[in-house]
Amino acid sequence: MVGAMKLLVGLGRYDRTAALLEGRLGIPGADVTFISPPLEQLFARAFDKGDLDVAELSFSNYVYLTSEKKCNYVALPIFPSRTFRHSAIYVNSHAGIQSPRELIGRVVGVREFSMTAALMARGVLEDDFGVKASSIRWRYGRADPDDALPIARMQPRDTELERIPDAENLSDQLVAGKIDALIAYTPPKCFRERASNVRRLFPDHVSAERDYYARTGVFPIMHVIAVRRDLAVDAKLCSAVCDAFEQAKRLAFAALEAYAALSVSLPWPFDSLREARALMGKDYWPYGVEKNRAAIEAVARYSHAQGLARRVLAIPEMFAESSLDWSPDRVPDPSFSAH
Repeated sequence: MVGAMKLLVGLGRYDRTAALLEGRLGIPGADVTFISPPLEQLFARAFDKGDLDVAELSFSNYVYLTSEKKCNYVALPIFPSRTFRHSAIYVNSHAGIQSPRELIGRVVGVREFSMTAALMARGVLEDDFGVKASSIRWRYGRADPDDALPIARMQPRDTELERIPDAENLSDQLVAGKIDALIAYTPPKCFRERASNVRRLFPDHVSAERDYYARTGVFPIMHVIAVRRDLAVDAKLCSAVCDAFEQAKRLAFAALEAYAALSVSLPWPFDSLREARALMGKDYWPYGVEKNRAAIEAVARYSHAQGLARRVLAIPEMFAESSLDWSPDRVPDPSFSAH
């Protein structure tokens, strides 16, 4: 591709990014190299080195660093990772925690205080149960014995946050009763191995998450796609990146809807798809600012309330100017089959 802009793009490997990583789709006008390292490595590389042209970023850390004017990237309204986080809160059953409000004054572990999974879980605790982040005594460190040491990017305002010894981990501490609860974006080892004294705070987390969505309209955003700040002035590039991710997502949904052969290793994916759309609408994973305003504003509000961002960022401060009015409705379908 003579004369084309060379881009190095780092992103997670999902069905909704597969067409990009596999080379079935590209970014028009660009000679793109896609890479997909483990997400924690990807985030560290982007935030600390800034050598990727386009990168998937932790949304919470992006908002915090942007509020500090320390981020090399500007976000586009593309959200490749979203997850409800009621399921992310685990408790030691011997600690006597029967309800969320009983977390007040307790010692709670988290791998990284500023990670988006913890931000959203704490937001639910405050909005729905009146449990402020500052009312909990926080500890951070390795989540599991084989976990990498976390990066401490900040100290929250007016909140107790202490590091556990590097040789220890939060999973073992939860079993031993050194901490009362743990917020983890993947089930900790103690839960996976069915420790008798570890359970979820919300045992029926699916019902709680469905209710949360029905009340708020928020499908929590975990990650955002962002462009290096010096490239974000190129409106055509920003639009081309958004279009490419939207088309890749459409191919993923076309594969989900295909009856000839199951695209995922689940026996009843069509029932799950039908249930999700019944509650959340046909495009329940939307891109673009307008269709995600409530979810975006929740992250900005939680970041300030939990002592990370110095103030509540407005949406125009978080996204490339040319992407604010980008709409997936104007993106043509890919010109070839999903298969």
